[in-house]
Amino acid sequence: MSHDAHPQSFISKYVFSTDHKTIAKQYMITGLFMALFGGAAASAIRTQLAAVEPGGTGGFLDPQFYNSVVTMHGTVMVFWVAMPVLVAGFGNLLIPLMVGAEDMAFPKLNMASYWVFLLSTVVLLISPLVPGGGAAGGWTSYPPLAADPALSGVEWGITLWILAVALELVAFLMGGINFITTAINMRAPGMSMWDLPLFVWEEVAASIVFMLSVGPLIAGAVMLLLDHVAGTHFFDPKMGGDPVLFQHLFWFFGHPEVYVILFPAFGIVAEIITCHARKTLFGYKMTVWSVIATSLLSFVVWAHHQFIAGIDPKISIPFSVMTILISVPVAVGMFAFMATLYKGSIRFTSAMLFALGFFACFLLGGVTGIINGTAAADIYIHDSYYVVAHFHYTLYPLVFMAGPAGLYHWFPKMFGRFMNETLGKVHFWGSMVFFNLIFLPQFNLGMMGHNRRLAVPTNYEFLSTPEALLMQDISTWALFGLLAFQLPFVWNFFHSMFRGAVAPANPWNATTLEWQCPSPPPHGNFDTPPVVYRGPYEYSPEGDGPDFIAQNQPPEGQHEVPQNPLVSPHAAK
Repeated sequence: MSHDAHPQSFISKYVFSTDHKTIAKQYMITGLFMALFGGAAASAIRTQLAAVEPGGTGGFLDPQFYNSVVTMHGTVMVFWVAMPVLVAGFGNLLIPLMVGAEDMAFPKLNMASYWVFLLSTVVLLISPLVPGGGAAGGWTSYPPLAADPALSGVEWGITLWILAVALELVAFLMGGINFITTAINMRAPGMSMWDLPLFVWEEVAASIVFMLSVGPLIAGAVMLLLDHVAGTHFFDPKMGGDPVLFQHLFWFFGHPEVYVILFPAFGIVAEIITCHARKTLFGYKMTVWSVIATSLLSFVVWAHHQFIAGIDPKISIPFSVMTILISVPVAVGMFAFMATLYKGSIRFTSAMLFALGFFACFLLGGVTGIINGTAAADIYIHDSYYVVAHFHYTLYPLVFMAGPAGLYHWFPKMFGRFMNETLGKVHFWGSMVFFNLIFLPQFNLGMMGHNRRLAVPTNYEFLSTPEALLMQDISTWALFGLLAFQLPFVWNFFHSMFRGAVAPANPWNATTLEWQCPSPPPHGNFDTPPVVYRGPYEYSPEGDGPDFIAQNQPPEGQHEVPQNPLVSPHAAK
């Protein structure tokens, strides 16, 4: 492997770096930093709702400012936390290591992707500070509220918001090109596509879905921007425009985007349970095909977000069917993971606890999603706090269960040190308990008619009972408990970078390729080009760790695998 002949300066090594591992850390740390803003916005939302008195009086936020806070919370958590941590962060860190490559296929493009993303972050953070305030049309920015400053009271804030989102989408397009090319073209000798770890499959699927779905949203964002700054009327019904058109353009991207976030989380959990249960992944090929099926179906479910938007009821039927159908391949993956745990020799590390917590929470999100996807039920619960609870039971496990699971698991590889396991378990149990205390009551509040996205819910005659007020208070206080239990993680993460116990190259006795290079890996990753002889989850017959990789020589009794990354190792056995 080629390595730098001369030592790098601090700027070239840690700032303007082309090393995929450094870029991964940049994405992750930026995402964790933005999570502070998302959490602060969530605190303001819950405090406002808990402060509203019976009868609809009280509260401390101006309704327009409340709308801006809700907009920023959703935007930050989806685009500036979930995407950089799960998709870009772990994708950059693991794909080259897992396929045995020196770096990404296009290192300079990879560096440019992060800096475009960072620029989008700066623009987003500036947007609430301009005269008139920040974007206040919700994280979906539906017109006419987001298109007409007279309705939202916001002019330049929404313009900067649109620009920030557009830049962020461009950044992840750059990254997706790298992920796909690296996984297909830069695999180690002997590694076929069917020898890829499931995480790599999931990242490739996420990148393809993102690239195929993002075009309509970019078009919608440009049209909305032109409505703001150029006097066009694409979404103004008085001038022949159609506001529902933007909903179609947004959700054609927005629902596949859920799976763009879901796939890396599933991949992280798959790698952790196979390692910490000491089991081969159950139904590997079946699980890969379920990912492909989910990817295809994700493009034909978007209009379930629009059942009350005036679309033809006959159109809602196929979208209901497709929404229920897509749960089948997702369930295949979940059952495969559960079967992998069966009779496993499970080690309850912090990473494994978060992976198991992911199962428990995501399962409830998936089941309630089937209810939301049924048109007759959705007409009643749409835009209620039932949907808020479902949405968070879907996304929170992906970002704040699978995400920390991956950080605890691969932290030794990233930094060559362990995170503290005691603090990790405190972080897990606090997060698990308080998350459920926040959102379980919101299912009931939604069924009682609690509107979402409103500073003062309109139907307080149903929400002024002692039971409803108690659930509102529990949900609010539990949020502060959840935020408090993130402090041990923050301390653990940054302290362990420098003071954690030193980790060996393969502390978990794992079988995938990234654990066969030093911790942390040098620039270029592998001292000697790896040659792959077994599948990604196969243990030696003695059960004492991986023996499917040879650094120069094939295992005794086997022929040398041809030095062609497209040749399956099974043909040589």
